[in-house]
Amino acid sequence: MQRRTFLRHSGLTLAGLAFLNQETRASFFKDPAWNIRMLTDDAGIFSEKGGTILFLLTKKGIAVVDSQFPDSAAHLIEELKKKSEKPFKFLINTHHHGDHSSGNIAFKGLVEHIVAHENSKANQLKTATDQKTPPEKFLAPDLTYGNDGWKEKLGKERICTYYFGAGHTNGDSLVHFEHANIVHLGDLLFNRRHPYVDKNAGAHIGNWITVLDKALTTFDANTKYVCGHAGEGYDILPKADDLKAFRDYLGNVLKFTESEIRLGKSKEEILKAKEIPGSPEWKGSGIERPLGAAYTELTVK
Repeated sequence: MQRRTFLRHSGLTLAGLAFLNQETRASFFKDPAWNIRMLTDDAGIFSEKGGTILFLLTKKGIAVVDSQFPDSAAHLIEELKKKSEKPFKFLINTHHHGDHSSGNIAFKGLVEHIVAHENSKANQLKTATDQKTPPEKFLAPDLTYGNDGWKEKLGKERICTYYFGAGHTNGDSLVHFEHANIVHLGDLLFNRRHPYVDKNAGAHIGNWITVLDKALTTFDANTKYVCGHAGEGYDILPKADDLKAFRDYLGNVLKFTESEIRLGKSKEEILKAKEIPGSPEWKGSGIERPLGAAYTELTVK
């Protein structure tokens, strides 16, 4: 928990802080700009802003999954260079959204290949065109794969990507470090946080449920998971039960929306809901995102 959040949830008030000396107060309020958490001797996660980054250090080179934003990606690169003198071999994008891929540009001239599903690359290119992103601020994948995924050995590790169809977008990949048995889910799991459902990029809630079912049967009981985002008080390192809970949440979103439509409710009325029946753990802002997407999915042919 960051210090500012801690203050909101503790009895330590600003008046109490007045009794601390200036140096101690400054130290208390200075949140770390980023955080690295090692999951094994060779693999870890990086958090700053945007989607969680997973990285791998091997004797043959470094692999990184997702890149956040240009400034946070630069911080990651700086920290990884302290840990390894090996080259950056692969940067893998789980999907195209800017909080996961706009940091690609920080790797220009450093990484040998940027890897993504072909739909993810297409979405990145379309977004760059629509937003008129200048070339010096955008770096697209140069190595793409289709629905059969991509596999590459790096040192003692084997990296595999899996594509199970549309979910959060139509280009979401799961990235598995087989030896470490760590899977980056990207934004296919929002741990107790209402998800963004990108219908403009081919998202499909119904198939998203299938994607999560396939993930649960593809990986084993010892697999460690990493997700892009989590709600306050929940971890970006979810368990298999969290995948099941999110799968059920998506099902409840569709079930609730369909029942409201049958009652004659308008989209505007449905979006006023405060909770998804059956999934009360998903709280806070953003409930209109999945409800709006579900309404579109159930009504637009």
